Amino acid sequence: MPIVGGLDIHRKQITFDYLDTATGEVRRGQIAPADRAHLRAWLARFAGRDDVAFALEGCTGWRYVAEELAAAGVAAHVAEPADTAFARGRKRHAKTDKTDSRHLRVLLEQGRLPECWIPPAQILECRALLEAYHDLRREHTAWIERIHAVFFHQGAPRLGEGALRTEHGLAALREAAAIHLSPAGQLQVATALDMLAAVEARMDTLRQQLLHAARHLAGARALQARLYGVGPLAGLAMTCWLGGAGRFSSARKAVRFAGLDITVYSSDGKRSPGHLSRQGPEILRWVAYEAGKTHARASAPGHDYYAAVKDRADGKIAALAQARKLIRQACHILAELGDDALTAA
Repeated sequence: MPIVGGLDIHRKQITFDYLDTATGEVRRGQIAPADRAHLRAWLARFAGRDDVAFALEGCTGWRYVAEELAAAGVAAHVAEPADTAFARGRKRHAKTDKTDSRHLRVLLEQGRLPECWIPPAQILECRALLEAYHDLRREHTAWIERIHAVFFHQGAPRLGEGALRTEHGLAALREAAAIHLSPAGQLQVATALDMLAAVEARMDTLRQQLLHAARHLAGARALQARLYGVGPLAGLAMTCWLGGAGRFSSARKAVRFAGLDITVYSSDGKRSPGHLSRQGPEILRWVAYEAGKTHARASAPGHDYYAAVKDRADGKIAALAQARKLIRQACHILAELGDDALTAA
């Protein structure tokens, strides 16, 4: 490429550093503010050229930058942040936006850029919906925990397991709050119930959109048909984050990408217990774990494996072990489908 460059993305500005390999000229500067309109205007200088490439890290904001680069006919190369930082080596000078953009440009120029896969637009949209749904689920759980905490803090009787699942249970909860809680406690519970109603309404809307997307995505339908415990949401999430031709050279790397691999720190004979790396998409770990728990059923095809791990350790570790197995199986199925997994079914 006659022109190669790097873009360091921040909320206030984008720092650029690019080299014209034909003339040897290097240009540096900033695009401010960092938004589509100003980036599009800056990219106009490359209009009509098909020999321009820029590297950018896969951090917050990469999506709109990559989309604008593609619209301008500029090749976009998204770099994996951790591997990009490792490629810098030991720190010998102050880290600035200028050095970051130059580092990306040099890696791209030398062919050493650790690139990430850029998903199609419809997959990015599904990812955004899945993340929003997962955020709402966490918020829903948090409000339920607040209600239980208020009752316990004021010494009220313990709420039953289904207190918030039925209209009868909600009526009994409000009656218990009026009897056992102070005015402030009653206000806390009433606020929590209002927030739960709002969150549940939005979750229902999102869930319908996600179910529609899962029904019309080839990879999601294949995973649902071939993997026990994988439902529409799990199949959609696995396809969105694991699908695509040539994504992973081995299923083990898919498990590591999901953050389900075990990390161990060992020094001078002292070894701490292993724990999950928890790197990568949180929602992918969540759906894999929930699917893994379904193998506790005696009718599940993986029940013998689940039961063996549970007898040796506990149910949580058994579900995690089954989740890793499901991720590996999903990786193989999606690899067979290739890019067809991301097409409409």
